[in-house]
This record gives sequence, C-alpha cells and structure tokens, in this order.
Amino acid sequence: MGYIRADAILPEDIIRQIQQYADGVSIYIPRREDERTPWGAQSGIRREIAERNSHILRDHLAGMSAAELAERYFLSEKSIHRIIRNMKK
Repeated sequence: MGYIRADAILPEDIIRQIQQYADGVSIYIPRREDERTPWGAQSGIRREIAERNSHILRDHLAGMSAAELAERYFLSEKSIHRIIRNMKK
C-alpha cells in the first residue's frame, strides 16, 4: 500500500478539519464497506486453498493417513484433521 499526500487529493478545508484530530501523523483511511473485497478474492488464494482442501479430503477418503497427508501438503497433522473435519460438514 502506498501513501498519497493529503494535499494532493483533499480540499484544504477538509485537511484543516483532519488536522484538528491528527496533525502531522500518518493515518489509515479504510475502504468503504461496499468497496471491500473478501480476503483472497483478488489473488485467487481462497480458491487455491479450497481446491487443496478438496484434494486433502479426497486423499483421506482414499485411505491416506493424516501423517501422510501432512507430509504431502506441507501442513501439520492438526491442520489436516481440522481441514477434514470442516470439509465433512
């Protein structure tokens, strides 16, 4: 995330108003609720994790142990158990 100088985008009267609360400090202005994208939506990681978890469940149902799955998918056995439990729901 980059920074933009307030005086480059905001009217002077708004800057003076903000300075009453945060003079000379960096502040974060969050996106509006209607403009937010869910975590992983832009990068595609959410889809990749869902696909990986489907493969973990498939391999588990085919007989692989949690230890084998943990080694194959570079996760802890505890994570494998949690994924299997959540995928069965």
